[in-house]
Amino acid sequence: MRILLFLSLLLSFGCAQPSDDPTPKSSPTTPAPAPTPAAATVSILSLGDSYTIGQSISEADRWSVQLARLGQQDGLQKPDIIAQTGWTTAELQQAIKTSNNQKTYELVSLMIGVNNQFRGQPLIVYRTEFRELLQTSVRYAGNRPGRVFVLSIPDWGQSPYGVSFSRTQISSEIDQFNAVAKQECTQAGVAYIDITDLTRAAANDGTQFAPDGLHYSGKHMQQWAERVLPVVRLLLK
Repeated sequence: MRILLFLSLLLSFGCAQPSDDPTPKSSPTTPAPAPTPAAATVSILSLGDSYTIGQSISEADRWSVQLARLGQQDGLQKPDIIAQTGWTTAELQQAIKTSNNQKTYELVSLMIGVNNQFRGQPLIVYRTEFRELLQTSVRYAGNRPGRVFVLSIPDWGQSPYGVSFSRTQISSEIDQFNAVAKQECTQAGVAYIDITDLTRAAANDGTQFAPDGLHYSGKHMQQWAERVLPVVRLLLK
């Protein structure tokens, strides 16, 4: 009897010993779902000229379209665009009136002036007309200057097409037009984004330009979109 009792206790003790495997046991978990894009609720209007309409490149490569794609998680919608190759400030303003667009947007971009410079128009005229376009842009943004942003004028003199012109003179004039735009933006409380340095850095790199040798490729315009996106996120806060 004593022997049977001893064997029973011994078996009970052995069953109570910890496992030899030190790895903690855990139940399988369901992996977290991948993030889904935010609802596209941020409407955008892009105003400008050939650089906004994306002359010689596909619609998908336009900088503002790329911006919307990069900002998908921020709810950016594909932009409405009022732009055409060759437009000056006066021609853009007239086209806006003709469009009779009555919408209000969460964001409005403006990029204009290269054709004023190319045609040799006076800075004083550019200042007056650019100021009017800023006012128009603010109205489209629901009278919120903090929802408008301006991109600087590219230095087309650094393009393959620009080699036939005085690059030094073009750069100097572009700087003057950009200085006016920046001053007007500061006074109006509008964000000003300098992308001119990117266009100058593109010199001698054929991949940065569209087939016409004057306008910019989608690869290059992606740089504009990437520079604009952090500013847009601040404006939306």
